[in-house]
Amino acid sequence: MIKIFDGEFSVESVLNRQIQSYGEFEQSVKQIIADVVKNKDEAVLSYTKKFDGVNLDSLEVSAEEIEQAKQSVSADFLVILKESAENIKFFHEKQIKRGFEVTKDDGVVLGQKYTPIEKAGIYVPGGTASYPSTVLMNAIPAKIAGVGEIVMCTPPSKDGKIKAEILAAASLAGVDKIFKCGGAQAIAAMAYGTESIPQVYKIVGPGNIFVALAKKLVYGVVSIDMIAGPSEILVIADQTANPVHLATDLLSQAEHDKLATAVLITNSREIATQTASEIERQLKLLPRCEIAKTSIENNGKIIVVDGIDKAIDVANQIAPEHLELCVDNAYDYLHKIKNAGSIFLGKYTPEALGDYFAGPNHTLPTGGSAKFSSPLSVDDFVKKSSYIQYTKNALEKASVKVAYFAESEGLSAHARSATVRFDKEQGNE
Repeated sequence: MIKIFDGEFSVESVLNRQIQSYGEFEQSVKQIIADVVKNKDEAVLSYTKKFDGVNLDSLEVSAEEIEQAKQSVSADFLVILKESAENIKFFHEKQIKRGFEVTKDDGVVLGQKYTPIEKAGIYVPGGTASYPSTVLMNAIPAKIAGVGEIVMCTPPSKDGKIKAEILAAASLAGVDKIFKCGGAQAIAAMAYGTESIPQVYKIVGPGNIFVALAKKLVYGVVSIDMIAGPSEILVIADQTANPVHLATDLLSQAEHDKLATAVLITNSREIATQTASEIERQLKLLPRCEIAKTSIENNGKIIVVDGIDKAIDVANQIAPEHLELCVDNAYDYLHKIKNAGSIFLGKYTPEALGDYFAGPNHTLPTGGSAKFSSPLSVDDFVKKSSYIQYTKNALEKASVKVAYFAESEGLSAHARSATVRFDKEQGNE
């Protein structure tokens, strides 16, 4: 049964967020990374046999395999996949930023330019699961940003193949190379490169604790998007919301993972009790009932508060990955939301829209990190460089000031570099 909190409470008392502990896995992941760095393809193939139970002759997915996959998926799925990709492309194209350049009166030129990351790696969970939506959400923004080479790693099934839906999505999204490997070994391979797998400059995409830890450990050699934790949903509902819909939306995240968190905040005690009963009823109907039940019992919460403004205050403290506003006039509250990965407005905007179809990215900050970080975007695949150009006259006017500043920090060579060009003893005119 989901827990209901009524009256006074602290956010800490209702949340079950724990600091991620990687200690028991860290040494194993470090050994895998070191092995891949030393033995490259041989190590990756060995771990693929050990963890995925399959002997591979080659890590790379062939063009023939991709074409066969595209032919094997249903025509209806391809139509939906293409429409979803178009929606994602439409949204992310709005994120493209341009540099700027200004020329001041004294001839000084100041500017900033954006440059795409040359090589990006995408990790897609696989094996028994299939997440073509993850392929689209990670590859399309990279493509829009102008990434030169997009490499994807995903673990194979027991038959040594990649799920057809994943390959179809990768082809549609413009992934350049696909490799049959998963886990920490895939992250290490993309970070350091092997004979088959190119070294990339940034790695994005979700994964289990071994993938998350590997990303953390290779950060600095490459960039990463984030360390993603278990999925979260927080729903704010008023007395007009439908408990059947609320329960369904909460369970849509609970079925992800036993560690997932589903929270409802409402100003109606009646809505709270009806939703709790509805969750119990719907749980019995889910194919992933045991996973969802564990998630609800351990991490599920219903919080009853005095009003929607109070509910939003609590939501801002929690900073959820997904936030649904199932209230009348939801748009009126948008400006009050300060901390959330993605916001779903109104009673006809379930979180699943964001997972698959609407267009905004579903790779979102978890564990409260929405207080300081953002969803995956085109920005993740570009770099900013500033540039400066001074004329002789402009430098001469600034040189004494630069030198004074540098000398105040005890850096005489810095000071000298600003003034030496105007020192007549050095033969300057």
